Amino acid sequence: MNIAPTRILVLTALAAPLALAHSAAGEGGAVDDEKAQAAELARKLQNPFASLITVPFESDWDFGSGPAEAMTYTASLKPIIPFSLNQDWSLVTRTIVPFIYAESPVPGGRSSTGLGDITAAVYLSPSQTKDGWDWGVGPGLIFPAATDSALGSGKWSAGPTAAAFWQDGPWTLGMVSGHAWSFAGDSHRSPVSMTYLQPSLVYTTKSQTSFGVDTTSQYDWVARQWTVPLESSVSQLVNVAGQPVQLGLTGRWYVARPLDGPNWGLSFTVTFLIPEEH
Repeated sequence: MNIAPTRILVLTALAAPLALAHSAAGEGGAVDDEKAQAAELARKLQNPFASLITVPFESDWDFGSGPAEAMTYTASLKPIIPFSLNQDWSLVTRTIVPFIYAESPVPGGRSSTGLGDITAAVYLSPSQTKDGWDWGVGPGLIFPAATDSALGSGKWSAGPTAAAFWQDGPWTLGMVSGHAWSFAGDSHRSPVSMTYLQPSLVYTTKSQTSFGVDTTSQYDWVARQWTVPLESSVSQLVNVAGQPVQLGLTGRWYVARPLDGPNWGLSFTVTFLIPEEH
């Protein structure tokens, strides 16, 4: 049966908006899925036991050290890499390699530049999250890699470390802790007995922005001295040439510090992400 040309035009005019609406709905769904995946990736970034390889490059500036009001700049590489042992357990490695420029806290003193001591930790962690909790325990080791005596302890140190993170929706609550004792190294340098505590709370929005508060506190049992910075941070997950990257800015104020310690500081972090199944 032949259909009149006028009827064909009417049917085409009616069908076109429906096709466009269907296409837009499909594209909107795809965009929504991408945003949801990006938000989930930003949330996973707050948990070092998530199935991600992360490679943060962190720049730290600390100001107001000692009578000279000196500045210290530290550039650190801090990769976190998970290794699957089996369906139930994983090993998660965390390494900190710092390069430091430190002005003398005493007027007229010399500045120091070079590699600092390297910290490495290995966590045994369950592969599956239970009731929102991820955790890990293991050994930590500090290598006396400093190229200048002013930039490190001169001691080999080791001890236990543990971490736990709980996530519920946009919220992440975490704690990283550990203790290190020196067991070898320069006999003329002071022994090391240091406790490390880092509680944190982070809120991640659907637009991949994370707001956090934490304190990276240390207690020196030899000097009987706390170092306690209160930190506030904001970070944003972005896409650079198809590669997810997180940019972060942190400000801190030291509420407890040694006499030659800093008053306040800033950090800028660029974190590259590599999704990895446990």
